[in-house]
Amino acid sequence: MSDRDLKIPDQRHPEKAHRPDNAQPKKPSWIRVKAPGGQGYADTHKIMREHNLTTVCEEAGCPNVGECWSQGHATMMIMGEICTRGCTFCNVATGRPDALDVFEPGRVADAVKKLGLNHVVITSVDRDDVEDGGAEHFAQTIRAVRRQSPDTTIEILTPDFLKCTPDALEIVVRAKPDVFNHNLETVPGLYPEVRPGARYFHSLRLLQRVKEMDPSMFTKSGIMVGLGEDRQAVLQVMDDMRAADIDFLTIGQYLQPTPKHHAVDRFVTPDEFASYEKAAFGKGFLMVSATPLTRSSYHAGDDFARLRAARQAKLGLA
Repeated sequence: MSDRDLKIPDQRHPEKAHRPDNAQPKKPSWIRVKAPGGQGYADTHKIMREHNLTTVCEEAGCPNVGECWSQGHATMMIMGEICTRGCTFCNVATGRPDALDVFEPGRVADAVKKLGLNHVVITSVDRDDVEDGGAEHFAQTIRAVRRQSPDTTIEILTPDFLKCTPDALEIVVRAKPDVFNHNLETVPGLYPEVRPGARYFHSLRLLQRVKEMDPSMFTKSGIMVGLGEDRQAVLQVMDDMRAADIDFLTIGQYLQPTPKHHAVDRFVTPDEFASYEKAAFGKGFLMVSATPLTRSSYHAGDDFARLRAARQAKLGLA
């Protein structure tokens, strides 16, 4: 599919003139999902509650929670459920968090073993109130999972460690996660209104530094579309990511959690997502997931297997 074959709406969005500024575009059929339920969902929910764990699936209102939890897959969110940042796209509460729970790494490890996960995604809130940004807590969680489930591959989705000690990133990298993910979230021009408190080039540099510290470690990042960006800005983000040697790109549709959050600018069509995927592979990413419902941890285990196979094929080891 070429750009000529793809009918992309004018990025100035003249259709907005036909609806009030506070009205949201109608949610299309391709973005609808089934309500969560079933025995698998109930079992996963029970394990999360028994271990007193927070999940980003719940806190961020992920649309895929029903599908993932029915298969026993949950993304652990460590360091509490209150974030020190106030990003306008995110449904996680902002405020003053409690102290870090020293027993949490063990509970995460217990839950991973009980769920029998082959691949686990561990993320967190931003903890600008902690000197190392929670880096040591991440490392302890990784080590705890390794002790109880040595065959489980570990993917982490970290904050940017912008306001913490210089060695924070090194602490996490030394713990040897299999995938280091940090999301850029959006194009740089939208940072002031979508991701205030963060810095686009700092986040890029963080991912580049991971590769410098451990070239064998897979790096991953993602953005949302439908926030008001244009196609050229998305393609530029891809180029910036490849310059930072990022292996895996995810692109998904932004969904407004509540009326108080950043408005949905438009719903990007499946054909446009397919075009972004083709462009990204053409730019050299080893793995790309670009669909309306793509999220960082959606099908993460299957995607990791494909990512590893892609590297082996590139190295001629397949």
